[in-house]
Amino acid sequence: MTTISYKKKLSGKKEKSLISGFRRGSGRNAFGRITTRHKGGGHKRKYRHVSFMFDKLNVPGKIERLEYDPNRSGFIALVVYHDGEKRYVLASKSFEPGAGIITSEKAPLIPGNALHIGNIPVGTFVYNIEVKPRGGAKLCRSAGNFAEVVAHDKDYTQVKLPSSEIRKIHKTAFAVIGEVSNDEHHLRVLEKAGRSRWLGIRPTVRGSAMNPVDHPHGGGEGKSGRGRRRAKSAWGKLTGKRQKSRTPKKYSNRLIVSRRRVGKQRKSS
Repeated sequence: MTTISYKKKLSGKKEKSLISGFRRGSGRNAFGRITTRHKGGGHKRKYRHVSFMFDKLNVPGKIERLEYDPNRSGFIALVVYHDGEKRYVLASKSFEPGAGIITSEKAPLIPGNALHIGNIPVGTFVYNIEVKPRGGAKLCRSAGNFAEVVAHDKDYTQVKLPSSEIRKIHKTAFAVIGEVSNDEHHLRVLEKAGRSRWLGIRPTVRGSAMNPVDHPHGGGEGKSGRGRRRAKSAWGKLTGKRQKSRTPKKYSNRLIVSRRRVGKQRKSS
């Protein structure tokens, strides 16, 4: 089993005013029917109210401490602003207690500062990116993630996302300079089934191990292949590697400059 030593980096304290209880997602809807498989159980957690809105403009803040958040892979930071307000924000890789940050349209280019993506130079790494101005951060929020600013074009800025997709984002949308913390997260090894259950992950049964009535890949004598060209889900929808599942006429197609690479092409590049 591989774990990360949090004690060296993080504080064990919690800001009670920014924490509440919540019902863990068990993969069920309001009728109690399973809508997302392989979810349920897991250790009880408290919810940390992390701010992804960039509405604290031109108010300097100081990082008081870094904390662990069981609901996300990256670390979070408790920021105390000059007006006395406290907020949790997604921590950058370079965050240290006592450092200052600010959200402003033309903030200094320092890791942790948030500013309009149109004011960020080409080649800069950013995370916590808004898709729409004032819509809150949606992109690049997982541990170790970042996007690269690759071009500026009229009202839009082109960014290269971790998936290799190049996407246009309006120049007035906010983004944070730097990379998300806890970049060692992908190195952890769960090792045993029990640790997955602690995380709320239930077992996944292979479709090829089922009967034909239960899954398109099911049936056959002994260990047999799926018997069809493309991998499918239990409901017959395309799934798995190298299968295009994006809606052909999705509203945001006009914002995609270069589609992400999938499968063997992505591995070889």
